[in-house]
Amino acid sequence: MKVHILHNAQALGEAAASLAANVINEQIAAKGKARLVLSTGASQFETLEALVKHEIDWAKVEMFHLDEYVGLPEQHPASFRRYLQERFVQLVPIQMVHFVNGEGDIKDHLDALSREITQEPIDLALIGIGENAHIAFNDPPADFTTQEAYIVVNLDENCKKQQVREGWFTAVSTVPQQAITMTVHQIMQSRVIISSVPHKAKASAIRAFFEHEVTNTVPATILKTHSHYTLFLDQESASEVDQKHI
Repeated sequence: MKVHILHNAQALGEAAASLAANVINEQIAAKGKARLVLSTGASQFETLEALVKHEIDWAKVEMFHLDEYVGLPEQHPASFRRYLQERFVQLVPIQMVHFVNGEGDIKDHLDALSREITQEPIDLALIGIGENAHIAFNDPPADFTTQEAYIVVNLDENCKKQQVREGWFTAVSTVPQQAITMTVHQIMQSRVIISSVPHKAKASAIRAFFEHEVTNTVPATILKTHSHYTLFLDQESASEVDQKHI
């Protein structure tokens, strides 16, 4: 595991995007294409903004995304499909995109997504860490055992409160009860994982990440076992970490 602490969220995003672009370009050079997983949320703003500015042959990149609320239309401000359309897909000439869709026949959709993502390895996954230390929507206690690629999960109260604090919903009662998420197992199959985790709101989760051994009550701790994992923090998100842990 590599840890980088940058001065602020903007510097963090630029550094994370630079590393991500290098990984993508290396894979394109080596095999003619790259497979990418993108996460969403307020913590990814700066990284995605910087990533779309890099010189990458996006026509050779296949993108999967992590999660989506069950029953939420794409037009809703909190829709992660909308988020990725506006902040990524519409800004680069990428053609191979696999969205998680929480509407319609969910079982058939999960089967189709699972077939697509397991055809070949994922080269790079950009994985955020939530205020409750979740990865994707794998809230604590996360399922570390399932071998499925995507599952439907119930969202915990802390996760819902984060969505409200970030402005995606007006009240906890308006946050959907369930979401489709890429599983912990599937995330960990990625060849390279990069986490961009800025802002003071993430400080306690990052402290828990460093202080705990691997446990499903702090789901992000599983990332410490990955052979090619890099964590990018800013001064605020790293503010509660004892330096001896880094």
